[in-house]
Amino acid sequence: MKKVDLVRVFVKGGIISPGDFQRTIQTANELGASYVHLGSRQDILFPSKNKNSETLDTTFSAINTDYDTGGEEFQNIMTSYVALDVMPTTHWLASHTYHYILDTFDYKPKLKINITDPVQTLVPLFTGNINFVASSEDNYWYLYLRFADLDSKPWCAPDLIYGYDLAKISKAIEDLDPLTGHLSYPEIYQKVKSAVAPDTHAVEQELVYPEATSPYYEGMNRIVGGKYWLGLYWRNNEFNINFLKALCQLCIETNIGKISLTPWKSIIVKGIAEKDRLSWEKLLGKFGINIRHSSLELNWHLPVLDEEALEIKNYLVRALDKQDISTYGLSFSIKTQHMSLFTSVAIEKAKKEKESDADTFNILYSKDFNPNLSEYFYYAKKVPKETLPPLLIELSYKYYDQLEARKPSEATESGVETVVKQHRKYQCANCLTVYDEKFGDAEADIPSGTSFMKLSDAYCCPVCDSPKSAFKLIMS
Repeated sequence: MKKVDLVRVFVKGGIISPGDFQRTIQTANELGASYVHLGSRQDILFPSKNKNSETLDTTFSAINTDYDTGGEEFQNIMTSYVALDVMPTTHWLASHTYHYILDTFDYKPKLKINITDPVQTLVPLFTGNINFVASSEDNYWYLYLRFADLDSKPWCAPDLIYGYDLAKISKAIEDLDPLTGHLSYPEIYQKVKSAVAPDTHAVEQELVYPEATSPYYEGMNRIVGGKYWLGLYWRNNEFNINFLKALCQLCIETNIGKISLTPWKSIIVKGIAEKDRLSWEKLLGKFGINIRHSSLELNWHLPVLDEEALEIKNYLVRALDKQDISTYGLSFSIKTQHMSLFTSVAIEKAKKEKESDADTFNILYSKDFNPNLSEYFYYAKKVPKETLPPLLIELSYKYYDQLEARKPSEATESGVETVVKQHRKYQCANCLTVYDEKFGDAEADIPSGTSFMKLSDAYCCPVCDSPKSAFKLIMS
């Protein structure tokens, strides 16, 4: 099956209500599908030999959702809404902020648009053509453009853009048809700024990138207020429709208002009450859903419907698992076709000189093992598949050796360079306790200088026991 055989449903911002999700999967079922796929841009895809336009139009006009059948003329808008309550958050970002901004997008984008929080690591920052990244200033966003090559570094505009002008900026950029490459990034921005006259502030400090930590997005996890979030991952990215129908129904019965989709092709349900936890555990048990995959299994990005990539991933996971090797903190891509990378390590199928040549692979890793830096280096070139596991183990050692990432150095009076480490502060949203990276947390045996992002997912507030996700960045 190819992508042109799929119906693609645009889930704006990766946010969908249980009722709309239920209507979507019921329609997929009516058109012959027994499962749906989740896409890397937080969209829903399902196979359909009978793309009945009347059925599709009726369903998706009723729930005010766009869809596409074949090709990629239009694109879904990605957001990091899914990371709220799951990971630390920029202090001013809240659920309503995303909703208000998404409501201003009253057109169907042809360009890839990302709207993200730089503190979280669940949703990539720069996989779009137009990338808005939250600044430390309330509801002002960095603008990064990247059109010609999604492997190149994005260009940062000189101004921060006010949140409710993001849609106007995006539409004006799209109207210039930037993919043709006739205009430079500064020219595009100046034309758009003159045409739209957005509310802007000059950029006064560079964006601070999140540290490279692989996201955790599975299982039942506690959040602020004693509730829980549930992450669901399906190894082959074929989510059974009968299970999804039951999931949507339970969401409705337990007053869950939103379901979130991640770029890692998984589902997150937030706001599960303690009294309903047993009902959710029964649902998972009834359908035999496993929520105990290792990070070695979870942190992979594969193209949808790429059987070759899936086979390579399964081979590598089995081989690495036999070595009892840890890959915690790393994430991986299998690149058998052109795609935007957002993982720390990529296994790329090498080009053949002759069709009869055996398959070989390149291994790449991102600068500082941080994919948001948009720079990749070759670790090995044109190696056979059997050589990949030991090379990946070597590369993992390289990663762990540099975990204490060095910041830009300063020269002392003696001329000797010293490492300048930036310490950030995070504050508990419930009791206002501050975690200062400079001092760590002595009571929890966390030494000074320990990055908040490197703390275990089990870390909780030493005063009120709120989970790690309750902390928000207050100083960088």
